[in-house]
Amino acid sequence: MKPMAITGSRTRPPRALEVCDTLEQQLCLRINALARHPGVRRLFAVVSRLGDGVFWYMLMAACAVGLGPAGRVAALQMGLAALLGVAVYAGLKRRLVRERPFVSHAGIVCATPPLDRYSFPSGHTLHAVLFTTLAVAWFPVLAIVLVPFALLVAASRVILGLHYPTDVFVGALLGALIAKSALWIQPPFAP
Repeated sequence: MKPMAITGSRTRPPRALEVCDTLEQQLCLRINALARHPGVRRLFAVVSRLGDGVFWYMLMAACAVGLGPAGRVAALQMGLAALLGVAVYAGLKRRLVRERPFVSHAGIVCATPPLDRYSFPSGHTLHAVLFTTLAVAWFPVLAIVLVPFALLVAASRVILGLHYPTDVFVGALLGALIAKSALWIQPPFAP
């Protein structure tokens, strides 16, 4: 895949990310090898595509329409927290400019096109954890569907060659922090 134009004020990642790239290369190669199996590649490409936003938009709409006043507040909270999540991960990507694994390492295959150029942190994982944390706090029964889906989204990012494990870990951490902050501002109330 042809690299996209560099944006932002930095032209290379911080030294710590370069060291992480080197340490994670072998792990990424092993995990990315799963994408060479057509069924695995298709499954995780679909999961990744749903994690682009489609699944989360449907979740917010279902909460707002079908779960009464608590559902409407939860959907609003999810939407506002997600906007903050976009600002956080986009700002970090512009400043830290960590290339995606498939760009930096010839043995890693890009199994689906990325939405943007840089890798750190994983916005998909940030939002998967953010939405899951908020939705489950409001409606615990949703955990049975949302937790496995969030884990699949996180795994898809490394399997598809789009992220390093540290990108996914930091994305999850940021998503959890934003969600917990939103819940501190507006705790769930009984439906």
